[in-house]
Amino acid sequence: MSTDLKALGQAIKRAQYRDHRTMDAALQEIGVSLVQWHALRAIDRTPNASGHDLAVTTFQSDQAFSTLANRLVDRGLIVRAAGRGRRIEHALTEEGRRMLAAGHAIADDILAQLFSPLDEGERATLSGLLQKLLADA
Repeated sequence: MSTDLKALGQAIKRAQYRDHRTMDAALQEIGVSLVQWHALRAIDRTPNASGHDLAVTTFQSDQAFSTLANRLVDRGLIVRAAGRGRRIEHALTEEGRRMLAAGHAIADDILAQLFSPLDEGERATLSGLLQKLLADA
């Protein structure tokens, strides 16, 4: 019997959608959306990254990330500074670091709940299979 690849793709998408909905709702409790928290995470992981690099990392267009970054600046979560040439670099503020840490605590709890139906071996297998699928991406 062959696997229905459309159903498999749909199951992956449904799991991702559930993850995003649950995480976004939980992060709202601390006053940040999932998209904003992802941006804070990306900035933390790549200090002084350009807006373009951060847009790519967060799966956004350059224009969408610029709008998001402006909102984060307005909230005092990040700062932007001129880099070499036309490059604009991004860094977290202390408030941004606090919000990121609070989001990490929430994410840890939510992800533990979402993956609780799988034991550690199944999680490792799933992780390995997804990495294999993404190896050429």
